[in-house]
Amino acid sequence: MKIGEVCLHTNDVVRLANFYKELFGVDNGSNDTVHQYIINEDTNFTIYNDGNGKSLGGSNISIAFTVDDVDVEYERLKTLGAEIIKPPTVRPWGAKNMTFADPDGNRIVFRSFPKHEQL
Repeated sequence: MKIGEVCLHTNDVVRLANFYKELFGVDNGSNDTVHQYIINEDTNFTIYNDGNGKSLGGSNISIAFTVDDVDVEYERLKTLGAEIIKPPTVRPWGAKNMTFADPDGNRIVFRSFPKHEQL
């Protein structure tokens, strides 16, 4: 079994999708106002509006993405104007994490793992 899709529900698909397209450096070729695939690989990442109003500030879930270098992404996110919740911090399990909010207030984690030098 594998996760097939992570979907963010929103009132404004274009606004939120544009944020993630800029964040991930992808162009899905869509301006659909109802549903957009942002990442379409083994696990899909989509933005969707089912027509029901959503309350913003999704604080009950966070989504973590593994990146090559959290410090580089931190600087890039600041230039995008993202709300930084927690700057890069090394966690007890060895990962370096940072947390920020997307335009709807969802908590997103970028994380990287130390590269072990080979002897």
